Order: sequence, then structure tokens, then C-alpha cells
Amino acid sequence: MSDDATRLLDILNAARKIQRFVLGLSQEQFVASELHQSAIINELRIIGEASRVVSDETKGTTPQIAWTKIAGLRNRLVHEYFRIDLDIIWNIVQEDIPTLIEQIAPLIPLDQDSEG
Repeated sequence: MSDDATRLLDILNAARKIQRFVLGLSQEQFVASELHQSAIINELRIIGEASRVVSDETKGTTPQIAWTKIAGLRNRLVHEYFRIDLDIIWNIVQEDIPTLIEQIAPLIPLDQDSEG
């Protein structure tokens, strides 16, 4: 598998984990749970880190994916961890992660996507 395919699979797997982590979870429960916050923020970091090393060629052929915003979120989570707004994280999880999964899943070869 190419490096891009590996990183795209990393993104997809992390996004799917986030969805599993919040299944049946309310926003209030998320805000009250350090465990869920830590797990979800870690997976968002993985998504951001993997997106940073996806080639410019792949990024160029997938302009529908918000590569710059994804990398920007990673930078915020890593470098400004003390200013994380849990409402924004919750909105990302609810609104952006499902879209990201829809955008990334078709880019993964079927023989590599164990959940697809």
C-alpha cells in the first residue's frame, strides 16, 4: 500500500473510532467525561497528523476534503491544547467527521478497508 493509502486509511480508522466513541453519548456526557474527551482529541490529532503527510498530489485530486482545516485543527490541539473549546470539538465530531468518512472511504482500496 502506498504511503498516501496508508495515511488515508489511518484517517478513516481514526474517524470511525470517534464515531464509535460517541455512539449514544450526549454533548453533556462528553463535556463531563475526561476519558471521552481524551480519546476523541487523540483521534483528531491522528487525523490531523496523517493529513499533514498526505501528498500534495492526492490533496490536489481531492479538493472537497478540507485538508488545511484538518491540519489547522491538529496544530491547535497540539500547540494550543490549553484553549480547546469542547463545544467546537463536539460540533466537529457531529458534523465534520461523518462527512470526512464519506469523503475518505471511497479513496481506500476495498481490500484494505476492513470495515468498508
